[in-house]
Amino acid sequence: MFWWAKFRKAKAGIKLHSLYNITTQIPAFIHITNATVNDVNSMDVIPYETGAYYIFDRGYVDFKRLYNITKHYAYFVIRAKKNLKFQFTQMNIVNEKNGVMSDQIGKLTGFYISKQYPDEIRKVAYYDKETNRTFVYLTNNIEITSEQVALLYKNRWQVELFFKWIKQHLKIKSFWGTTENAVRIQIYCAVISYCLVAIIEKDLMINRSTYEVLQVLGISLLDKSSIGELFFNADKNDVKELPSEQLTLNFF
Repeated sequence: MFWWAKFRKAKAGIKLHSLYNITTQIPAFIHITNATVNDVNSMDVIPYETGAYYIFDRGYVDFKRLYNITKHYAYFVIRAKKNLKFQFTQMNIVNEKNGVMSDQIGKLTGFYISKQYPDEIRKVAYYDKETNRTFVYLTNNIEITSEQVALLYKNRWQVELFFKWIKQHLKIKSFWGTTENAVRIQIYCAVISYCLVAIIEKDLMINRSTYEVLQVLGISLLDKSSIGELFFNADKNDVKELPSEQLTLNFF
């Protein structure tokens, strides 16, 4: 039915690429593509801002595209792949008690990647006690501490929580239309709903979870009370789990 969403012979699919702003807790950029499009292609359309930090998983390792971030005077932190060819020229002192195993500055030595990323790059190895795993990060920021590099990457998990929230609470079980435009509109409505809830939480300083805010709004669509009254006059214990069908009906 979704002939434009090329994926497999008997299955259509799309990808939702999201640039998630950790400070505001809302997606700052959304890009929808066919499921067959490689994730790194979304890096070509991200509107990079000077001085901003961009955190990527290692599936986005593409040194030509990472160098484009450097040319925009922005910073990146990304997990390195195991076959990384790197030669260090400087070794920074680290505090192993904080989990940092090594902090090196050098250059990429692979024939192609050295041309794609000719500048110095920083490699930080970090041991995470909670997961008992060692992670290797790459960044173009030479000034911040190695602990800050690891902390920046830890915040990348926020985008996974965002996608989990969308899947759990703004359920899209079926589409109203089969055209590309119809699907895009329905997905944008889900993302806009999330953003509106996040804005309400922040502006009204509501001491409730995003899910609780969504529930209150969902059962009060025809209520003429102001938004502030809905939350500050309602009893927390009255906000109970709503059936997923009701949530779907309210938002889609």
